[in-house]
Amino acid sequence: MQKEDEREARVDVSNSAGATVEGPVASRHGLSQQGLKPRGRMFWNLGVAALVEQSLARGEGQLAEGGALCVLTGQHTGRSPNDKFIVEEPASRENIWWGNVNRPMSQAHFERLHAKVIAYLQGRDLFVQDLAAGADADYRLPIRVVSESAWHALFARNMFLRPDREALRDHQPEFTILHAPFLEADPRTDGTSSGSFIVLSFARRLVLIGGTVYAGEIKKSVFSLLNYLLPARDVLPMHCSANIGAKGDTAIFFGLSGTGKTTLSADASRTLIGDDEHGWSDKGVFNFEGGCYAKVIRLSAEAEPEIFATTRRFGTVLENVVLDPDTRTADLDDARLTENTRASYPLDFIPNASPTGLGGLPRNIVMLTADAFGVLPPISQLSADQAMYHFLSGYTARVAGTEKGMGAEPTATFSTCFGAPFMPRHPAVYAKMLGEKMARSGARCWLVNTGWSGGSYGVGSRMRIAYTRAMLRAALDGSLAGVELREHPQFKLLIPAACPEVPSDVLDPRATWQDKQAYDRTVSELIERFETNFKQFEPYVGPEVKAAAIRAAA
Repeated sequence: MQKEDEREARVDVSNSAGATVEGPVASRHGLSQQGLKPRGRMFWNLGVAALVEQSLARGEGQLAEGGALCVLTGQHTGRSPNDKFIVEEPASRENIWWGNVNRPMSQAHFERLHAKVIAYLQGRDLFVQDLAAGADADYRLPIRVVSESAWHALFARNMFLRPDREALRDHQPEFTILHAPFLEADPRTDGTSSGSFIVLSFARRLVLIGGTVYAGEIKKSVFSLLNYLLPARDVLPMHCSANIGAKGDTAIFFGLSGTGKTTLSADASRTLIGDDEHGWSDKGVFNFEGGCYAKVIRLSAEAEPEIFATTRRFGTVLENVVLDPDTRTADLDDARLTENTRASYPLDFIPNASPTGLGGLPRNIVMLTADAFGVLPPISQLSADQAMYHFLSGYTARVAGTEKGMGAEPTATFSTCFGAPFMPRHPAVYAKMLGEKMARSGARCWLVNTGWSGGSYGVGSRMRIAYTRAMLRAALDGSLAGVELREHPQFKLLIPAACPEVPSDVLDPRATWQDKQAYDRTVSELIERFETNFKQFEPYVGPEVKAAAIRAAA
């Protein structure tokens, strides 16, 4: 990790065309390889204090009580999935899962948009951060983020790995993100869907982001890059959190935003590897990132003390969190701007975080879902074939606010691999890798519902986090190994008959509903959705996975 020492400033004329270069150290590999010849000031690899200072001086945000930098993202308070494109290029064309997730952009449109971004950035002050993704040095990806915004540079610095000073001098990025949040595209000439754009070019090794201030686009663009690159090296990229128990047992937690992936992996009794993005190699699990990007709406110090503490700490970036106008105290219960309030902070802000970002081969796999229908059991054990099925299905509820255009209520959805928006390759590629790695490691798999109990959304209530934590502890420490398992008659899931610190009736979802007939009808509705969704994957799976699929009774 780089130390925050900014006494040394290095000016390299290869980085600029008359620009002033400021910062502790600049790479000898300048911006010309990305087509940039800046004329303004360049702030190269500034540390946290300097970036906060620049952000405040430029009116980008406010300092909250405790020291966090609070910023607003305006119109875009979540990702813009309809504005993400991959350039259609000969070398990668056949490997991309084209469709609604991965929209093609022509090379001609990309070149036009790239020229527009370059022309826009060259006349502005720029903040450059040389970083990396991938805690395992064998698979590490050097990256560069170039932004017109100081706070986005701080966000990137929080989220990715920070090379030491000596490494920075010779840092040569394999991919560069050109970030122009206030530049609008013209759909008529640029080949975009709107004024916003997130465009990946594997051939040019560039990412263009513009027309959106939401910082999550930077993070997820790098994730998308790794999701394309790593399978070719027999590494499974995963949208998951991961931690390690006292006995060295690694667990991974799949889940989309709002399912509890970040919260549940930040367990004081286990060492946190990372909260969102990991790779699974033949050696073990490794974090892609150097930070966390946690949802903080209605976060409490009692339920989630480690994450709550980061919201009161200097170096954290609070996104769209409302501050008290007098005290500048963050009000984490105020959702007037968005349900998708966020905190970005370095991983070492979590007291029990792993300093290496590395773990062994997983012993337990947890697939998290926030079932808005309220009919799935809170925990169930999956066979290997069921695990493959549920990984491909990726059922959850899209929680309000994580994407632009969503309403106020959760919407049932299927996001294959628990991360469809970030998967450039066909889901079958990732599912096949998961099955192979599970077979080699002998990992157990659990399906955990952190969603609703006692009724669907609007009638039932969200599963108590204390119960979910107790069930996870029992699963991970082996306490459920000898417990009787009862098969759910429709879902064919194996449900533990008892679990320490959890009332037995909570484990049976039907028992929590007052109206049993309504439960049965809702189960039938959800089964129909599972069946409809899985038809697209049936040609790519074997008979064992097909047999494990959820189907209506014949």
